[in-house]
Amino acid sequence: MDKRIVLVTGAGIGIGRAAALAFAAKGDHVIVTDVLEDKGQAVAAEIEAAGGSAEFHALNVRSTEAADALVGGLNARFGGIDVIVANAGIALRVPMAEMTDETWHETLDVDLYGMMRVIRPALPAMKEGASIVCLSSIMGTNYGWDEHVHYSTAKAGVIGMIRGLAVEFAAKGIRVNGVAPGYIRTAQLLNPGHSLGPDAAEIASPYIPMKRLGEPAEIANVITFLASSDASYLTGQVITVDGGLTPGRY
Repeated sequence: MDKRIVLVTGAGIGIGRAAALAFAAKGDHVIVTDVLEDKGQAVAAEIEAAGGSAEFHALNVRSTEAADALVGGLNARFGGIDVIVANAGIALRVPMAEMTDETWHETLDVDLYGMMRVIRPALPAMKEGASIVCLSSIMGTNYGWDEHVHYSTAKAGVIGMIRGLAVEFAAKGIRVNGVAPGYIRTAQLLNPGHSLGPDAAEIASPYIPMKRLGEPAEIANVITFLASSDASYLTGQVITVDGGLTPGRY
């Protein structure tokens, strides 16, 4: 196939969906994956309806067997993956006094180990010029987030993984970078059980120098840049995209 093969996890909604659409608009073949099968299938159909190239695969990143099977199949069909966008994640509001081992492990299993499960089997077949982009968060770079200690812990771990992988694979021409979004208008942010809830814009905007929430497409634009040849000398970095929130407060 005379297209880049781009694998996006958690591509059914939010930032993952925006990234899948953005890569497809650039002419790439997008592997849309998600546990939300109806949402993921809809994204792949949307891409194809617009004249793009995509396919959907159900994937739970908590399953090593499923990740190995999917990536192994893509390696066999295409000779390797050109871009991985490790985006799948969860955020559950849980005070530390009520935290269970199960909730703690589930969050790290999806948000951190889930990235490793997809990246690990892809690396042997990735060629020079390939790129990996992992989604962290300002909650992993600058902020402490009450009632989300497990989430902040996972997203901080993502940064360590980015730096380590970038150094380990730089000589092979594989770049690894990350994006740390601030408050972005996603279903997760607008869910009171996960984040700020439906009043997120009113709650967060006064603290953001740009006075608004970010949009998923604005994160997707940074992801596609990091995966492009325009970022050819950029690896091991995490780009914060938060409307000026962190420099404004820190």
